[in-house]
Amino acid sequence: MRPRLFLKRYLPEPHKIQNHKHLRFFGTLLHDPNLWHLTRYSSAGGVAIGLFCAFIPVPVHMLIAAAVSIILRVNLPLAVIFTWLTNPITFGPIFVFAYKVGTWLLNEQAKQVSFELSFQWVTEQLVYIWEPLLLGCFILGSISSITGYIAVRLLWRLLLVRKWENRRLHRSENNNIV
Repeated sequence: MRPRLFLKRYLPEPHKIQNHKHLRFFGTLLHDPNLWHLTRYSSAGGVAIGLFCAFIPVPVHMLIAAAVSIILRVNLPLAVIFTWLTNPITFGPIFVFAYKVGTWLLNEQAKQVSFELSFQWVTEQLVYIWEPLLLGCFILGSISSITGYIAVRLLWRLLLVRKWENRRLHRSENNNIV
């Protein structure tokens, strides 16, 4: 099955996203056809935005990815889907790793902080770790975004070349039959 057809089968319909309660405030901006087309540029851009926004350590990173994809006119569903790289199962290890990357880059000693999902923890403990955490998130987000963009572009090109070769072989077979 061709990748484009595979993606179209599993991506939500545009009208479902346009009418989604959290995205309705974008209004007519969601009617831009570039947000829904699966082209090399649009798909690679959507994946890159989604991967970058996945490393934003706030719970509204899907809305941020949606807004950026609308502004840059790239595939909105892919941008939102790829933010789920950080999900309830993976966000802990990913942000701990981002914090360690940030402390390494800043040449700081990593602090032992016990994590607690509460507003009190955010107000009391985040003050001590925000700089290395955000730096690590920015670096990892940038690397994954660039990697995702290049990977989609290369994969798209590879599949296109393979499709051209199959057409050429098919044409040469048909010419030999006649």
